[in-house]
Amino acid sequence: MRVTRLERNVNIAAVVLPFLGVVVGGVLLWNNFLSPLDLAIMAVMYMGTAIGITVGFHRLLTHRAFETHAPVRYTLAVLGSMAVQGPAIDWVADHRKHHTFTDEEGDPHSPHAGAGAGLGGTLRGLWHAHTGWLFSTHGQASSKRFAPDLLADPGMRRINKAFPLIALASLGIPFLLGLGLSGGSLVAGLSALLWGGLVRIFLVHHITWSINSICHFFGSRRFDLDDKSTNVFWLALPSLGEAWHHNHHAFPRSAFHGLRWWELDPSGWLILGMARVRLAWDVVRVTPERERERLAQARPAVETPAA
Repeated sequence: MRVTRLERNVNIAAVVLPFLGVVVGGVLLWNNFLSPLDLAIMAVMYMGTAIGITVGFHRLLTHRAFETHAPVRYTLAVLGSMAVQGPAIDWVADHRKHHTFTDEEGDPHSPHAGAGAGLGGTLRGLWHAHTGWLFSTHGQASSKRFAPDLLADPGMRRINKAFPLIALASLGIPFLLGLGLSGGSLVAGLSALLWGGLVRIFLVHHITWSINSICHFFGSRRFDLDDKSTNVFWLALPSLGEAWHHNHHAFPRSAFHGLRWWELDPSGWLILGMARVRLAWDVVRVTPERERERLAQARPAVETPAA
């Protein structure tokens, strides 16, 4: 299936409007039009919606890396929806399809499948994986095939259906925070809408999309996998740990993508904290033994000398 004209136009708006917000923000920043209140609202909105994607949409809903109470599950789904990357069930179906056909025909956003050879093929593949797929394969994975568990959840179906309203709330909340915390200043409200709304959406979008593009093309690899996934250390913090993407493809259900002490994984830390206060349980972990077994598969067998 391909996206409809309406879906394509909505996705174009979702890409272009935050970009225009960044352009306007850059002009205003040149004139020192950025207050501590704007920064605080942008940081809170960034962390909340990014956690909604990494902990909510990805590790909980897609891979079931841990279990939690229904109100926490739905709250994370709403926060993920506020990142404006599509409805929860569509997002999960796309990502599960990505893992089913990783870097092969059928992967919704591989930089390697069907892009062609040479420099031109490389650039086309990276464009498709980062943004181009939004206009062709985004949201087209079968929910009945790839996300039947979420379709069976009435609460998740309501959140999925409410996505347009949640997306509007993602812009309205920073505006209201700026308006209220400034004592009713309309200018402060609009400034918070710009920085905590459009600019924040732009940042969360492109950090997330970088996992699809950069983390399937550049970086390091540790395990012997059939796909092209990589670990990209400099993306680890802004992506809240998602950039240990090669680790994730080696152990998709693990709640922790950072497998070394120095592999910073804020999303994993949050899940660990939730477990300690009994907001999460059945947390999936990679034992040292499992990791050693996976690493051993990547090493060539040592031949025993003939007697």
